[in-house]
Amino acid sequence: MTNKVLFADKIERRQFLKSSLAAALPFATAPALATDSKKRPDVCVYTEHFQSLPIPEVCGIFKQLGVEGLDLTVRPGGHIPPEKAKAELPKAVQAAKDHGLKIMMLTTAINSADRNAEEILATCQQEGIDRIKTGYFPIGQFGQLKKRLVEVRKQLDQVVELAAKYKVRPCIHVHSGSTIPSNGFMLYNLIRDIPPERVGAYLDSYHMTITGGAGGWRQAIDLLTPWISLVALKNFQWHPGKRTDINQQTWRTEFCRLEDGIAPIPSFVNIVQRVGYQGFYTLHTEYRKPVKDCIQLTKEDFAYLKRIFARL
Repeated sequence: MTNKVLFADKIERRQFLKSSLAAALPFATAPALATDSKKRPDVCVYTEHFQSLPIPEVCGIFKQLGVEGLDLTVRPGGHIPPEKAKAELPKAVQAAKDHGLKIMMLTTAINSADRNAEEILATCQQEGIDRIKTGYFPIGQFGQLKKRLVEVRKQLDQVVELAAKYKVRPCIHVHSGSTIPSNGFMLYNLIRDIPPERVGAYLDSYHMTITGGAGGWRQAIDLLTPWISLVALKNFQWHPGKRTDINQQTWRTEFCRLEDGIAPIPSFVNIVQRVGYQGFYTLHTEYRKPVKDCIQLTKEDFAYLKRIFARL
């Protein structure tokens, strides 16, 4: 075989390899494209500070924001009073559907297995709402906490039993201050022997940072991992109040945008996702401002949250 023929054969093989590589390239890059476009977690918005508006109007606003649904208040002073839940909750669900949204959870005042609680839970089952935030349990008098925890656990057991009847998961909010639970560790001790499919832990970036700002919130998430069923996101700043009569500085919290506050929202979300949470998030726009301002601040919070999700 001549050198001329060998050279021509090499050229043909090179061209074949280049053509084969070019043809294969779209398939080789497809997985990367699929990963980049992965779906973010769903998001709903807490309706407390939109309660001056009818639910259909709130649905229209939330649809424009681009979120997936509502965290609807069904409690005294809420969007729907508890005694009207049986009649009004189905209408709210339909209003959400009409706007391409869902009622993703209810914020309730349920802390006992009474008639209103049963009607709300039965209506939840009927309308496909599978989790609720329960009401709060007062802390009681100082010096009686151990006894009070036993009492609260008995009340909680009754709520859990009733909710199981309707296949709804009652979720206990990690709060702060004069309620039970007032931190994540207290919630863990309250529910540690209840199966996670029967009761949920409701995490909250604001309250968990107040009570565990130096890392306690992370440790609480670690303990509560099997029970995590709901996650609220909001942020705050500390502001000085008045000094006392002996000149001690007092402090108060004030809600602010997610990106402007003390709670480390990106780290909080990252840890929640790392432990395997696959549920939705609820934006708590508790700004104590006119509705038009709440709408704008919610829009900004949601945009920031989407940036966080994009980095997960």
